[in-house]
Amino acid sequence: MLTRLISGILLLIILAFAMSNGGIVLYALTLFISLVGFSELVKATNVRKEEKKPSGIEIVGYLGIVAYYIVRYLTDSDTYALLAIILTIMGMMLVYVLTFPKYHAQQVMSAGFSFLYCPVLLSYIYMTRNLTQGIFLVWLIFSASWGCDTCAYAVGKLLGKHKLAPVLSPKKSIEGAVGGVAGAALIGFLYAWGLQKAGVTAISDDAIWAFPLISGVGAVLSQLGDLAASGIKRDHNIKDYGRLIPGHGGIMDRFDSVIVTAPLIYYLCIILLEL
Repeated sequence: MLTRLISGILLLIILAFAMSNGGIVLYALTLFISLVGFSELVKATNVRKEEKKPSGIEIVGYLGIVAYYIVRYLTDSDTYALLAIILTIMGMMLVYVLTFPKYHAQQVMSAGFSFLYCPVLLSYIYMTRNLTQGIFLVWLIFSASWGCDTCAYAVGKLLGKHKLAPVLSPKKSIEGAVGGVAGAALIGFLYAWGLQKAGVTAISDDAIWAFPLISGVGAVLSQLGDLAASGIKRDHNIKDYGRLIPGHGGIMDRFDSVIVTAPLIYYLCIILLEL
């Protein structure tokens, strides 16, 4: 428990430093997390067999991640980013065709999914930070995911009676899920209210109510991400995706809810806050 707490505090310090500085610091951290997360996923889904050296399909994935992030860093154009995604998927298919029957079709599909699921979706953390007032908005991603997780755990412990997904995650309850969403929304409201009162940024009264809505909706999706990641682990009979973060597991174990929340928060901020 102590190891988990210390690791969590260190992780928050690193994130706070990266979020505050933005730019190349956050870019490098997000790229690193994406590369490690992709590695964990391809191992979990058997793209890489028995801890051997990276497969050709996996190498294309790593190159695609770096190319995609370079594009995201150099330009705001979604066209070039989409091109990088398409070329990466095509590259994986090319390796599959040229080396057939070395790889199975399932490995190609798993590698493509892993590329889209972790690196591409995680890049929205960096993109949210680059929005107007992004230094404040980017924290909504974590209030919606980790805030929801904490509140859901607390409410579930106190009031949980009805199982949410008994096969995927036996300890999660419907009461905890509702409490997580409500807690995340409350955190979003208090965050906006605190920013307004402190006067550190211009937040209108309408925006104060947009923050809890964004955080609450994000919290719903964060729980889906958590359960989906648990499903992948159960499908492949693994306990954790990795051991990078002591007491937590791997990158995918800690960022499973953040991954799916980040793009939703990004677009909700643009739509509701008219950025």
